[in-house]
Amino acid sequence: MKKKTFASLAMSVFVLAGCVQPCAAALQPGYVNPVAMHVERAETLIHDQIVPLAETADTMLLPTASGTAVKSGGGAEIDYSNTKDGYVMVRFAGANSKRLKVQVAGPSTTYNYDLPTGNWVTFPLSDGNGSYKISALQNTSGKKYAVLATVSCTVTLVDEFAPFLRPNQYVDHASAPNSVQKAKDLTAGVTAPLEKVAKIYDYVVANLTYDKDKAATVKSGYLPVLDTVLATKKGICFDYASLMAGMLRSLGIPCKLVVGYAGTAYHAWISVWTKETGWIDGVIYFDGTTWQRMDPTFASSSNKSESIMKYIGDGSNYTTKYLY
Repeated sequence: MKKKTFASLAMSVFVLAGCVQPCAAALQPGYVNPVAMHVERAETLIHDQIVPLAETADTMLLPTASGTAVKSGGGAEIDYSNTKDGYVMVRFAGANSKRLKVQVAGPSTTYNYDLPTGNWVTFPLSDGNGSYKISALQNTSGKKYAVLATVSCTVTLVDEFAPFLRPNQYVDHASAPNSVQKAKDLTAGVTAPLEKVAKIYDYVVANLTYDKDKAATVKSGYLPVLDTVLATKKGICFDYASLMAGMLRSLGIPCKLVVGYAGTAYHAWISVWTKETGWIDGVIYFDGTTWQRMDPTFASSSNKSESIMKYIGDGSNYTTKYLY
């Protein structure tokens, strides 16, 4: 095979020379796991999630608040009309000076998100089929949050990849027309899904650089803005993964934005689904002999040095924590 075929695209949080320190700082002794939860009476204790730093349909599927199943309380609204399509939507329409959160507790994992006021915000049901509890929360003091509205539901997805096709808070290609158009331009005339993945991967590796300044200053609650990443051609690992996931989802290719660890460093990467292969989680490209893992952050920052390629070629170095 002459052309490289790409599948699961690992985005490491650090380049060996530049990203270890900011990542390590978030993992010092005493740091609390972001999903650790504690309930005291009517309040929930939430720890903010750290930021991962390291370095085909004709119509794009978009979420909608259908209004057929809604739970309201305390000014918050939870629309769970479309759980079969892998998402819920939450809104706090009024003004609010206190920090708001959404908690999505699935069959195996609990996710905590920030909730901006005003518009509907989409949250994926990343755990697949099973029982969920979705809550809108308001900060009371410190890390304590009071429940405004909550709903429990049983989810049966139309497809296992349904949560990973539409935009959400972390992969917001609905607000990124330039990124969507770039994906179309890069894959014009290409029909095979994995060849589309290769086109976008090659573009990102060749054109994006790791932003060490952002890595050193980024705060909890940071969300990638895809068109900004595309325009500036730089970002942290979270940006790389979000941009690629958004571009591929806009083409109808299911992608998981995966957040976890490369060794002890917090990072993000993506996994790709195709009809022919299903989910491909541990491989990147075929070099003519074997499937290899590749990390765009490492590859674009280190000129694919032998030591870097050896590290990212070992799947045991990667540990999944969350799916978006």
